[in-house]
Amino acid sequence: MFSWVKHAAWAGALAIWPMAAAAEECGAADNACTLDGGSYHLKMPETETVKGAILFLHGWGGAGSGTINNRRWVPVALEAGYAVIAPNGMPREGRSGGRWNFHPRGVHSRDDIAFLAAVRDDAAQRFDLPADRMILGGFSIGGSMTHYLACATPDAFAAYVPVGGAFWRTHPEGCNGPVRLLHTHGWRDTTVPLEGRVVRGEDVNDPNAFTQGDVFHAMRLWRRENSCFQLRGDRFDMTDPFWRRAWDRCAPGTALELALFDGGHTVPNGWAEMMVDWLATLEMPEG
Repeated sequence: MFSWVKHAAWAGALAIWPMAAAAEECGAADNACTLDGGSYHLKMPETETVKGAILFLHGWGGAGSGTINNRRWVPVALEAGYAVIAPNGMPREGRSGGRWNFHPRGVHSRDDIAFLAAVRDDAAQRFDLPADRMILGGFSIGGSMTHYLACATPDAFAAYVPVGGAFWRTHPEGCNGPVRLLHTHGWRDTTVPLEGRVVRGEDVNDPNAFTQGDVFHAMRLWRRENSCFQLRGDRFDMTDPFWRRAWDRCAPGTALELALFDGGHTVPNGWAEMMVDWLATLEMPEG
């Protein structure tokens, strides 16, 4: 996995994929690109070169059309040279919006790990995007889906940037390899608290309860998968609005960081700027 070279910025000396001369006429909020099993929306940057793509998963009841029109962070990613891809989750029965199939006890009508890999490959082919420089992220249950996909197929994406969602109980005991992951979470989140909450059931001790997981458990699991030297963080940054801690003494080619902010269940202002700056520090594959 880690035959990688250190690169201070994706747009530097390594070969950068040129922007597609002519993209397929699909991807807009009102005209999704379709493939077997689902669909997705996409926006291309207007920059001369494309550094990669950020595939971002909506939350419970959301849709890719809403994600692709998000004014808080999508323009920042586009300006930085990243395409933005917004897949649609599976429709909810009798309700609007979509959902993601990640929970180990859930009824999975679609293999979303396979579907998201198919979106990655389809977008790479249609829009001449570098499949090996695609980033997966998501908000709320989209963040949970991001963690579960990273756990099952860590090599599927170059890095992972979940927000406000992680594993659910019962927590995974292990994953299939190391990752580059930046998890962002609201300090005052009561919808998906840092410690999780019982969504359905009597209490956390109810074996049949449907219970969110603990973000700190997720970070502990990723420290182990990344072969980090210490439990505690190695680097701390409290530049407004984020409180960040990173684990640097880990396996070569990995990256692991937790960013908290003084807010609730949301993708916060400043997240996109922090995220693209973090991506610029990663070790990247040769073009």
